[in-house]
Parts: sequence; C-alpha cells; structure tokens
Amino acid sequence: MSAVGSSNPEYVVARVRARRGSLYGDEEYRKLTRMGPAEIARFMEESSYGAEINALGSRHGGVDLIEYALNRNLAEQFDDILDWSEGELYDLIARYLRKFDAWNVKTVIRGAYTDADQSSIEVDLIRAGEFDDRRIRRLLEADSIDAVVEVLEDTIYGDPLREAYAEYEETDTLVPLENAVDRAFYERLLSGLGNDEPTQQYEAFLKAEVDFRNATNALRLARSGADIDPAAYFIEGGELFTRGSLARLARNLDELVEYIADSQYGDELGPALRELEEADSLIAFEHATDAALLAYGDRLGTIHPVSITPIISYILAKEREVENIRAIARGKEAGLSADEIESELVIT
Repeated sequence: MSAVGSSNPEYVVARVRARRGSLYGDEEYRKLTRMGPAEIARFMEESSYGAEINALGSRHGGVDLIEYALNRNLAEQFDDILDWSEGELYDLIARYLRKFDAWNVKTVIRGAYTDADQSSIEVDLIRAGEFDDRRIRRLLEADSIDAVVEVLEDTIYGDPLREAYAEYEETDTLVPLENAVDRAFYERLLSGLGNDEPTQQYEAFLKAEVDFRNATNALRLARSGADIDPAAYFIEGGELFTRGSLARLARNLDELVEYIADSQYGDELGPALRELEEADSLIAFEHATDAALLAYGDRLGTIHPVSITPIISYILAKEREVENIRAIARGKEAGLSADEIESELVIT
C-alpha cells in the first residue's frame, strides 16, 4: 500500500503468521541434503515455491532453476507484505527491505571486480528492495566498478561509494566499498525511529544486528592479520563497540573473543566463540550470529505480538530458508556430502 494513513500491524501480523507455518523445518532440510538438484526442484514444486518452479522451468534447469525460483519467491513474498502494510508500518518495513538493495549493490560490485558475465551476476540478485527493474538493468550493464558507482549517484549509496572509491583503488580490495554500502544502509535504517515501547524493542533488535556485523568484521580483520585500520570499517548504531574499542580489539583475536563472550550476547554466541578458537574459519561464528538474530527476533515477537517485530522475524526466517535451500543446491552441485552440506546450514 503506502506510508500514508494509520498503521495496521494486527492485519499484517496475522497474514505473516499464516505464511510462517509453511516454512521448511529441520526434517525438510535433511531430506533436501540427500537429493540431487532435479529432485530438489520437484520437492520445491510441491511446496510454496510451486508457482515459481513452474513459471521458470521452461527457461532454466538444475541449480539455476532453483536459484531463480528462490529469489523470485522471496521478492514476491516481501512485495505482498508491503502491499498489506499501511502508514508507519509500511515505512519501517520498506526501510528494512532495502537490505536487499545493499545486497544487490555488493553483488554487482563483486561481479564487476571479477569480470563475471551478466547472467551469473543476475542469478544472485534479490529484487525485494526499492530498486526498480530499470535500475537493476543499468547496474547489470555497468562494465566497471566506476560505472556501478555512477549508476548509484542519486541513491543513498552514491556519496559513500564515491568517497570509498579512492581507498579501493589504493588497496585493490572490495572491503572499503562493501562497508560503505553497509554503513549507508544502517544509517538510514536507524534514523528517525519512534519512541513507543514496541519500536524501541525493534530498535534494540536493529542495534544487535549492527553489533553482530561489527563483530564479524572485527573477527575477519583480526584473523586476516592485514595492516588495515579497523576503525575505518566501523558501523555506527550498535551498542557492543565504539570505534576505538573495535580498532583496539580487532588487533588481538583472543581479546576480541573474550570481549564478545563477556557481553550481553555471550549466552547466544558462546558455543560459536568456543568453536571459533579452535576452527580455521569464521563460518561457524557467522552462522551463530544469524541464528541468534532469528531467536532474538522471535523473542521480541512474543513480547510485542502486534507490532513490526513478528513481521521482521518472519522476513529473517524466510530469508534464512532461501539461503539454506541455496546452500544445499550449491553443495550438491559441488559434490559435497550430506553431512558437509548440513554443516553449512543455519538451523535454530
């Protein structure tokens, strides 16, 4: 609908709860890990992805069919939520869904950096944000990172990307550009929120999301050993770090892990932090932060059952379902075993 008029959370929450019941559970994921791509597509055809599988099946096959169907279904689900929403609720949801604009910008930048062809970039795009088809097409047609920045000049990403471009040229790494996109998104997301208790709880959830993003970035930098100033990649809006504390802690992995373990997130992230100390990769920690956000959103949804938080909780759960199915399909294509694929999934 639109941002004009009064909010209607009761109606939207009821519609979202009906859809949440159709999301895949642990048993479905275990079945999928033992199927090939064609079997996965047939399984999806018998579920809420049936319309997309049937519509795209004549043009695509295998993992490509699964990818396109997942992304189209995700966009249509979130478009429905916006169509149901009114007033301030519409505005808050639309702001959050711009995360997919940020995803698409980073995906196109990575594609330009690696000289990927348009079709391989397009399959990873999720058209669930604010960008229209014309903008997406222009981004896909951009043949360099500078051209991508030019396409985005009139968006919230234009100035931050232009400022980060010089550092990208100096370092030849995408970190400055990707962080500029994330900072622009979160700055807009957290601005001008209301003061009622449900909105304050929603703001607490958003701050946790920023904290987890900063924690992941800090751990990545600490693990890399690269001579990079962590403060330059700090995202404002969270509560766990200041710019100075992030810069200090990111230079010592042991201190950083201990700091997070002693924080308000220690209970949720404790197991992942212990695994991180022994593992060679950040994948387990990143999966744990994703699962913790899902659990946090669900918890807030029970505290304020008629508010934006159950809706955001569904958006996260739906996004996680899509990412899990995609990980299964890509894992099967790569020849991974069922156990290896299952270790890549985020299951709460």
